[in-house]
Amino acid sequence: MGTREHKRSAPAQVKVAVVSVSSTRTLSEDKSGHWIVKRARKEGHPVVAHRLVSDNPEAILSALHEVREVHGAQAVLFTGGTGITEKDVTIETLRPLFEKELTAFASLFAHLSFEEIDAAAMLSRACAGVHQKSVIFCLPGSLNACRLACKALIFPELGHLIKHLKE
Repeated sequence: MGTREHKRSAPAQVKVAVVSVSSTRTLSEDKSGHWIVKRARKEGHPVVAHRLVSDNPEAILSALHEVREVHGAQAVLFTGGTGITEKDVTIETLRPLFEKELTAFASLFAHLSFEEIDAAAMLSRACAGVHQKSVIFCLPGSLNACRLACKALIFPELGHLIKHLKE
């Protein structure tokens, strides 16, 4: 079965959760998280949770557990905490949980970022993977980075990804 056939039989709606990671912003100031929520709904996906947690491994893991176990999220989009400072721990916290990593996501995101921001793209760490039949995305906190990842990569394939996880 080809990609087109897979997409045709993919779910049109995926339960999405957004977790913003920041020690400096509040939920009301979370432009990237609010944009992702709005975009997910525009794409027809129910948003089951939107949280803001501090740059802390325990808080990140607790949020992941809550949105998956309590709210039934099939896709969890983390935004923030992916930089190169000591406090940026989102990727280091979540990547070890991946049973399968979507390695092409990081490469594609870096390529698209390079087209927009040139060599500064090397500072934009991102990753994605599968954990217990859900897909997790770790995105930079920048609004432009979230727009790019969601429009070009995540939402066009989200149903397709979930279809494969249900098999």
